[in-house]
Amino acid sequence: MIASFLEFLTFEKRASVHTVKSYQTDLDQFQKYLLFQYDCNTPESAQPVMLRSWIVSLMEEGLNPTSVNRKIAALRSFYSFLRRKQLIVKDPTKVLSALKTRKKLPAFVEEKAMEMLFQEDFFTEDFAGTRDKLVLELLYGSGIRLAELLDLEVKHLDLPARTIRVFGKRAKERIVPIAASLAQLLSTYLIERAKVAETSNLIITDSGKAAYPVFIQRLVKKHLSAVTTLGQKSPHVLRHTYATHLLNRGADLNAIKELLGHANLAATQIYTHNSIEKLKKSHQQAHPKA
Repeated sequence: MIASFLEFLTFEKRASVHTVKSYQTDLDQFQKYLLFQYDCNTPESAQPVMLRSWIVSLMEEGLNPTSVNRKIAALRSFYSFLRRKQLIVKDPTKVLSALKTRKKLPAFVEEKAMEMLFQEDFFTEDFAGTRDKLVLELLYGSGIRLAELLDLEVKHLDLPARTIRVFGKRAKERIVPIAASLAQLLSTYLIERAKVAETSNLIITDSGKAAYPVFIQRLVKKHLSAVTTLGQKSPHVLRHTYATHLLNRGADLNAIKELLGHANLAATQIYTHNSIEKLKKSHQQAHPKA
């Protein structure tokens, strides 16, 4: 039934490829545990004690709480699917509770560092240099996710209107505005891209093929390393940076929510903590009684 569940996620729930792969990995691990520990090869017949035993074993192995909670979420989603299909009567995940995790503030790059990145001569004047700069400008200038960047096609651009059409989680579409400078960079890039492109994807490798996750991750890490000592130097850090800088400069939280493609405001509110921390620092530095 795991295969049917994954098809349900892909075609009915329209979950992202990353989510489907993660759930597949988690459920395969669970199935192997059931077979090894209980000689049970059908997750549908698993008892609550078996699920709890697996979670305990993961904790004893030292798996971090966030990863354990993801596996619990995978189990809950799977058994909810089985109940809807009337393949089980009771949901065995009712005995499971999410583990407490420490809330981490989103890591972001300071404004001065981002200014330095785009002002200094960090990029070569060939196609690769233009492409690299565009990737960083797009991630920071629109706040899109890595998967959304990779899915962008030339037809999703509206340069006269200075907007891009983005397809987020569950294929939810949104229109994101871009700066005039980014629109100009896109125009320059498209001319060079047309000479080597073998795909409709906007971002391509040096050989003209569609860019892939590791390619973008390495590119971002390489260039961010030149301007920041931040531990994380990923595409998602640039998404955090986009949101934090907007909030620090007075953007409305609801507007940021729409720009990021969040389903609810709670997901966006985490960025307010960074702003509060900035206010605290300003207070400590400036107030005589601080």
